[in-house]
Parts: sequence; structure tokens; C-alpha cells
Amino acid sequence: MLPYGRQSIDSADVEAVVAALGSDWLTTGPRVAQFEADLEKVTGAPTVTVTNGTTALHAAYAAAGVRGGDEVVTTPMTFVATASGAAMLGAKVIFADVEEDTANLDPAAVEAAVTGRTKVIAAVDYAGVPADYDALRKISDSAGAFLLGDAAHSIGSLYKGRPVGTLADLTTFSFFPTKNFTTAEGGAVASTRPELVDRLRDFRTVGSIRDPKRLRRTDEGGWYYEVQEFGLNYRLPDVLCALGSAQLSRLAGFKARRAELTARYDELLADVPGLRLPAQREDVDPMRHLYPVRVLDGRRREVFERLRAAGIGVQVNYIPVYWHPVFEDLGYQRGMCPNAEAFYAEEISLPLFADLTDSDQDRVVEALRGILGS
Repeated sequence: MLPYGRQSIDSADVEAVVAALGSDWLTTGPRVAQFEADLEKVTGAPTVTVTNGTTALHAAYAAAGVRGGDEVVTTPMTFVATASGAAMLGAKVIFADVEEDTANLDPAAVEAAVTGRTKVIAAVDYAGVPADYDALRKISDSAGAFLLGDAAHSIGSLYKGRPVGTLADLTTFSFFPTKNFTTAEGGAVASTRPELVDRLRDFRTVGSIRDPKRLRRTDEGGWYYEVQEFGLNYRLPDVLCALGSAQLSRLAGFKARRAELTARYDELLADVPGLRLPAQREDVDPMRHLYPVRVLDGRRREVFERLRAAGIGVQVNYIPVYWHPVFEDLGYQRGMCPNAEAFYAEEISLPLFADLTDSDQDRVVEALRGILGS
């Protein structure tokens, strides 16, 4: 089965992991600090590693101080963790609709959804295309809310020449194997605000503080630490950080290859009937994480099943979050976000990853042409 996404591992990655395994540190050692420094060069802001993209969101919401009584405005066109990370801290999640073409959060819908209880506005860079952060920043500043960017798809992307990581108060990343690069499991949160970076570091380390300048009691010994607020153990180990640093050295190459593959899809599928290709935006330079096409005329399920039967592992990204029973049971109803639901009804993600060969891509195109032409 040709997958829709897959990691790219070379000998340098293996050597980095083996070196870490032979060192004195398997977790919370020097490779964590090195990987965070390497990440900052890409994200443009101080970056704190965590165990995965879901815990990155949880940590970001915790750093923002989200709690019961707060509201978080976000998109339904995402993985459930973008919403559940806030809900688990007691917030009410408000779903705003997406732009019809990009499937990114629609600033006009956000503005209509904001109230005096809005604590965070959380955008998602769908398929690697950054959301409209300038418009969202104006809304968040006016509301006195934090702006969060879920950049699980978009590390390496630029918005108006600025890297993701510098566009929001908090930006979360995922390093799952299907993402733009991998640490196997892993994630991170970037922030341009020092006080939020401190809160992130505390939260991912069970809330423990060792900095003498921040302790309430300073008359204890060198063993002493304090927990001033509750946190969780979300530490990413040295072994996985070693893999991450090795992978980051190839990020530019990954981006270039994804761009080549995207351009080939654009050209090869341009005249296929019943197919709508991904939207392009002039103000962004995306790291294309997904290639999401829309299958028209009610044929999405047929196309999905026939491609899978042909050994082509397409995917659907995503089920509108409020359709999940956990949100239905809280009173959320279908029909809330018509653009998101229309997008979901037609979307299929075609295979896209750095090691995808031209011949494998040609196979995908030929199969898709054959189905839609029949």
C-alpha cells in the first residue's frame, strides 16, 4: 500500500540516534537543549519540546491560563486535539467556520464568535498553508485574547515572509512520522513572549522549578525545587531530540521536494473532470504537508474506496470536530459550520511525502484519472 504520508530516514538519522543511545543521557540531557536551539532557527522564536503534537496543544492552553468559564474559538477542520486540549482544561469550545477555498479559519467567522469570555483564538495551518494571521491578530488584540497557531502541518512555511512560530502568541508543532519531519513521536511549542516560555517549560516538567531566582524559599540546599502550579511530564527524551536535530538539517530539502510534487500534481491533474485542486495563496510560502483535492458530484466515497482497493493509501483530513460523539454529547450539532462540512464531504488527501517518487505519483494520477473518467 502506497501511504499518504511517510517519514524519510537516512544513515545520518540512524547515526544520531545510536550516538544518543551510547551517551550518558537518554532523556532530559544536552540533546534536548540542542534540538530546541535548532528549532528556534526555523520557528523564529524560543521553542519548548514536548512529547507530541497533542501535548503541545494542552501545554499551550495551560500556559495561556485557560480554565473553566473561558471560551476558545477554533476551527472544526482539524484533528480533535486542537479542541480537546482546551476542553480538558474546562473551556467552552466555540467553532467558527472556515474559508471556502483554503479550509483555514475564517477571520470574519471568528470575529462573529468572539465574546467577553474569549481566552484564546486557535487557528490551524491546514495542509501547511498558514492562516490569515494578520487579520486574526487584530481580532485577538481587540478581544484581549491570546492567538494560538496550530502549526502541526506547517513548520517550514512562511506567511508574508515571516516564519510560523513568530505569528501567534503560542505556536504548536507535531513531529509525527507523517509530518514535515519527524522525531517518531514529538512536538513543541514556540512563543515570542518570555513569560509564556517559562510557563511552558514549567508545565512540561510536572511544574517543577529549580531556578533560585523564582523559588519562594531560598534557604534550602542544592537539591531543592518547588512546584508552584500543577504540570505534567511532557518531556521529549534525548534520543528523539537527536533524531529531530538530524532531520531538521534536511528540512529545506524536504520542502523543496514537496513543492516539486505539488507542482507536478497541479499540472497532471489540471484537466481531470470532477476534481477541484488545492487553493493557492500569493502571500504565503507553504511547506505543503497535504495535497487535499476535492472530489465533486458526490463521488468522494467511491473514489476513496477504489483508490484504497488499488493500493493507494489516500486519507480524509478531517472529520469536523464537533461531529465526534464527545462533542455531540455536549450539545454541538451538525450544520454549525457549512463551509467546513462541505469541504469534509469532498476532501481526499493524495500521497505526499519527501521520498515519494515521480513514478509512484504518476501511478496515483493514472488511477485517479481512470476512476473519474469512467
